[in-house]
Amino acid sequence: MATLSDDGRHYDENGIIEYLRYLERRVKELEAEKMALRRELSYYKSEIEKLLSPPLIEATVLEVLDDGRVIVKSSTGPNLIVEVSGRVSIDKLLPGSSVALNQRGSAIVEVLPGKTDPLVKGMEVIERPQTTFNDIGGLKEQIVEVREAVELPLKHPELFEEIGIEPPKAVLLYGPPGCGKTLLAKAVAHETSATFIRVVGSEFVQKFIGEGARIVREVFNYARRKAPSIIFIDELDAIAAKRLDVGTSGEREVQRTLLQLLAEMDGFDPLGEVKIIGATNRIDILDPAILRPGRFDKIIEIPLPNEEGRYEIFKVHTRKMKISEDVDLRELAISTRGATGADIKAICMEAGMITIRNNRRVVTRADFLSAIEKVLGRLAIKTSTTTAI
Repeated sequence: MATLSDDGRHYDENGIIEYLRYLERRVKELEAEKMALRRELSYYKSEIEKLLSPPLIEATVLEVLDDGRVIVKSSTGPNLIVEVSGRVSIDKLLPGSSVALNQRGSAIVEVLPGKTDPLVKGMEVIERPQTTFNDIGGLKEQIVEVREAVELPLKHPELFEEIGIEPPKAVLLYGPPGCGKTLLAKAVAHETSATFIRVVGSEFVQKFIGEGARIVREVFNYARRKAPSIIFIDELDAIAAKRLDVGTSGEREVQRTLLQLLAEMDGFDPLGEVKIIGATNRIDILDPAILRPGRFDKIIEIPLPNEEGRYEIFKVHTRKMKISEDVDLRELAISTRGATGADIKAICMEAGMITIRNNRRVVTRADFLSAIEKVLGRLAIKTSTTTAI
């Protein structure tokens, strides 16, 4: 049966049904488009409001008065007594917290999140080092002590509560350079899920008075916020050398930074789940105040490796190398007396370079002996030259 439409065309019943379905689809498509355009319009309206709204003034809360008003230190200079917006909870307005002031009425309209110095945020190790405790040779006792003092309190604090003792809050690693202090810290960073913050002691030494102490305070506050966390201070002697009665203004600023570090380690604010690892080559020049129990509770020596230690280090650094059958790692350990872990790593690298230079694919005993002579001989020349000077 045919039907005459409004446009003068003839449709049968099937055609009318199809046409109605088409119109329904078009209505749905137009409604969806209408919603998308409304969202886009709302977005651009909010952007225009942002551009036209007056800027807010940052301020620091000094005191909350009994009548509900607040004394703030404005970033523009003067102290102000301001009202509090109804959408801001008065309980969140603590002395020292940052707030935003409306420029027109000077009322607190928002509580700002705590700020962190970009220098301090940059100290956090985001990507975990791939070094594990299995990659460290010759320091079995030291590894056990470090894990007991740092890892165990973070993973199983209930053990210390059950015994009734406080876990160590800080560990100091000392010994000659190249013996594995930083390697131990990398292994701790890999093994634990705690936030790992690495800082070199010299980074605390700043140009302006009070800046070094402020950065120390920021580092510890950041560590508390990110707890459980570990602060690793490398080259600790840069700021913790013995204090002198007289000195330059720069030395006095370093001493002020040291005082702040001492206060943070053993002050009124508890460290909680914040652990500290310090590393130094010169424990003999450190200030006695930082070495006393209550600050660095455990002091661990990282000595030069003995023969067994050198043998284990050679095993660590040659496990991925293609070495010939005539290579005796025990013989190499005996012939490298006095070498550090860093020296042994350099020897293995040099032996590999000699192999590549000679267009071979397997490292031989002769390559290792040449590398030992080159690396240790060069170090001996350097040491004798320094002594002569």
